[in-house]
Amino acid sequence: MIGTLINVAAIIIGSVLGILFGARLPDRLRQTVIAGLGLFTLTIGIQMAIEMTQPLVVLGALLVGGLLGEWWQIEGRLQNIGAWLEKRFNHRIGEPAAGNIPDAAAERSRRFIHGFLTSSLLFTIGPMAILGSIQDGLTGDFNLLAIKSVLDGFASIAFASSLGIGVLFSSLIILVYQGSITLLAAQAQALVSDAMMVEMSATGGILLLGIAISSLLNIKPIRVGNFLPALLLAPLLIAILTALGILTP
Repeated sequence: MIGTLINVAAIIIGSVLGILFGARLPDRLRQTVIAGLGLFTLTIGIQMAIEMTQPLVVLGALLVGGLLGEWWQIEGRLQNIGAWLEKRFNHRIGEPAAGNIPDAAAERSRRFIHGFLTSSLLFTIGPMAILGSIQDGLTGDFNLLAIKSVLDGFASIAFASSLGIGVLFSSLIILVYQGSITLLAAQAQALVSDAMMVEMSATGGILLLGIAISSLLNIKPIRVGNFLPALLLAPLLIAILTALGILTP
């Protein structure tokens, strides 16, 4: 789990730097950095998505996954985690000014949840998180996660300077998510074929597009968290279709 621990440390350090020095950055500069990250995320998402070889499988995974996510209210549950963390920790960063307590507290809570949710989704979605964790678990090679850590660290500085301390707590999601994949890497590698990984990565690319459009570029609100089951459904559908002989291994 060395790669995951490096990733967690990078997010924490980046978030602390963003919180401490972010206030010194002009709003225009912070907005430009977030927009730049949004454009980069959009580009990476497109690059991942166009590699799909079974578009109907990806479409089916997104539709069914979205329905399951709405049923299970995944994004709402992630927001609830953020709200709990905000109540537990965010009061330590300062009390609102007298006379504006309800408004200030509500805005601080909204900002915390938005930062936690956006960064958690961005840091966990994508082939680097999955492939890097598997590679780390199987061979001990954490180079891929080290590269991801650099990207996440710089992203954390920009996010925390704009969205606050909620970004720091996304490191908990990274620890659990990537750590679990690393610990189960041997079993996962035995079950997941190259064809399954291609469609799973393509699905992750589409979700990255959703994050860029919704949370980073603020073009249109999308409950991207509710599409997370699609990441599991895409390889599962490939496995089923291969077993039925509809697709060749």
